[in-house]
Amino acid sequence: MMQEQHFFDFAAEAGLTKHFGSVESTDKMAELCHIDPTSYVLDVGCGVGATPCYLAKKYGCRVLGVDILPKMVERSKERGVKMRLLESVEFQVADAQDLPFEDGRFDVVITESVTSFPKDKQQAVNEYTRVIKPGGFVGLIESTWLKVPPPQELVEWVRQDVGATVEPLTVEGWKDLLVKAGLQDIVVILMNIDVKAESRGILKRYGIGGMLSIVTRAFQLYLRNPNYRQFVKEVNQGGLVPEDFNAYFGYGIFVGRKDS
Repeated sequence: MMQEQHFFDFAAEAGLTKHFGSVESTDKMAELCHIDPTSYVLDVGCGVGATPCYLAKKYGCRVLGVDILPKMVERSKERGVKMRLLESVEFQVADAQDLPFEDGRFDVVITESVTSFPKDKQQAVNEYTRVIKPGGFVGLIESTWLKVPPPQELVEWVRQDVGATVEPLTVEGWKDLLVKAGLQDIVVILMNIDVKAESRGILKRYGIGGMLSIVTRAFQLYLRNPNYRQFVKEVNQGGLVPEDFNAYFGYGIFVGRKDS
């Protein structure tokens, strides 16, 4: 299986990162986290910067996006410049499990298909909680096991599609992380995954011009990088969506509030 670093390095090179539910799930989380023009939002694992730029443009808030990969941050900065949002968005390298910010700096911390990856998920959620103000919100959009144990073929398919080291939790597992971090008023929205809708969501997120740029970069990467060609081969070997996919696997929006 392709190493996790390669998986995300290739995504950064192509300029594409995604999360379940796309723009619709981002909007729902923004609503639950009460994001408005007064909000200062931290997006942990911002990828190529699509969500920070989207939030800043739609809601008028300030957003700081962080990612552990410098190439992702580079792509994010390019997006901020292209969209003329440099007064509203900024980006830097940071680790979800050790955020380089003082306590209580942000109104909201969000992650989208990010907290499924750190080994110490509790430490990551503790960090999200530490850096929000009293009364602030933590919001997660994360892959979720709806029924356990899942078939091994589904586990392998999810790792191939989402990322090699992804470790989805159950609904109770995600809620428990928020509660142990000291968050309250937990809200959970569970969703099934519609593969066709996910594809449409990616197009809506990046637009036709953006998708043409992504496809061009991916094709150039395929031509010049044998590791990427091997990666594409492995993805294709993953095959069709396994039977009973939606019975076992979905995603959730999980939001908690810090006591004021």
